[in-house]
Formats: sequence, C-alpha cells, structure tokens
Amino acid sequence: MSLIAVRNLSVAYGANVVLRHVDLTIEPGEIVTIVGPNGSGKTSLLRAIIGANKPAKGEIVRKPGLRIGYVPQRLHIDPTLPITVDRFMRLGTQASHDDCVAALQTAGVTDLVTRQMSRLSGGQFQRVLLARALINRPEVLLLDEATQGLDQPGSAAFYRQIEAVRRDTGCAVLMISHELHVVMSASDRVICLNGHVCCEGTPAIVASAPEYRALFGTGTGGALALYRHDHDHDHTHDHDHGHEAAQ
Repeated sequence: MSLIAVRNLSVAYGANVVLRHVDLTIEPGEIVTIVGPNGSGKTSLLRAIIGANKPAKGEIVRKPGLRIGYVPQRLHIDPTLPITVDRFMRLGTQASHDDCVAALQTAGVTDLVTRQMSRLSGGQFQRVLLARALINRPEVLLLDEATQGLDQPGSAAFYRQIEAVRRDTGCAVLMISHELHVVMSASDRVICLNGHVCCEGTPAIVASAPEYRALFGTGTGGALALYRHDHDHDHTHDHDHGHEAAQ
C-alpha cells in the first residue's frame, strides 16, 4: 500500500487556482523530489499533504496511522530566548532525553544536545529541525526547501544526511528543492510541477524531458549527468567499503 496517494488534486486560494489535477504516490522507502519554478504550487502541495490546505477538488489518501515528520522551510526563534536543543526538541512532545539524543544522532549532530538554540549556525539549526521531525520515527519525512539560506557545501551535506536517514530508518522522503543538480541526484524519482505535473520519473528521464528543459534550460541536464556519475561512483565505493567492514 502506498504511504500517500494524491488523486486529481486541485488547490485554490479564493479564485486563484494554484494546483490542477495533480496525481502522485509516495511508496515506502523512496526519495521523491518536487521541483518547479517559484509560484508553481510546490509548498501548496506539501501543505495539502500534511492537512494544512483543504483541497478544492480531489483527495489525499494516507496509509492508516501514518507517521509523518515535517521539516519547514524556515522557523524563527527569538534569539534572546534561553532554550537548549534538548528542551526545544521536547516541546509539545512526550519525548525523553534519550529519544532526543537518538534523533540527533540520526541527524548527525549528537554533540548539539546541550547547546543553546541561539548559538547554532544555519546548518546546525536545520539539522536540529530534522532531528525534531525524526523523534516520532516517521514513515515519511516531508521537507519544504529545508536548505534555504545554506551555502552549497552545507546544502550538499544536508542532503547526504537525508540519504543516510533513509538508509538507516527506512523512511520515505518527499522534498521540495530549488537546488536541481544536488537534489535530483539524491532522488529515486523527480516530479516537475508548474501548477500541474509537467513530467515525472527518474532524474535522468526528467532532466531530458522537453517540459523540464522548457522551465529550467538545458544547462542543468549536463550538470545533473556529471553530478550523478560522481554520486553513483561514491555510493559504489561506500557500499564496497561497508561490505568489507561487515566481513
């Protein structure tokens, strides 16, 4: 059974229809990336999936009891507020200190547990938001441009961590991003959105689709092909290394 099935979804704000006839599914364990220009309805789609936007038409079917983790585009915390990472992680939850430490470990930042939230760098802050989303052991993790404001190395490191989270927990990932060459290389499937689904498929298929190239040009296709080759090579090396370690 699909974790999430979106069927013939339309979303409108008053008379302004931002999404029309969108169909998509999220299957267990896969990484799906939504790309599209500004104003294409990416965030509206994610908000509809988590129940914050009411569809004008269509339906969203979630697996019964589905556990969802959500990493927002941005979150403002008053810099004068004295709150540690551990305390922030547990706000509004029943999580224990050990739960927080485990989630921070999965997000790759165990050493931050006693730090003040106001002292974190942008990259550290996003890792803490990721850890908070992981506390309830989600079956699907939703990320809305979670690397906005990070530099390119910081973004790349964050998405490598997302791949590690998927590998270690088995959760599916649905993410929105504008960093095409980095994110598409980390995806099993890409959905190109521009008020409707323009094209979808593996990164290579989408990168060569006329609809994608009409929106983003052909330059990203070459960058994607090069990045994916390097990325696959790295993964093969990691896999071999892990296999040797296991023996």
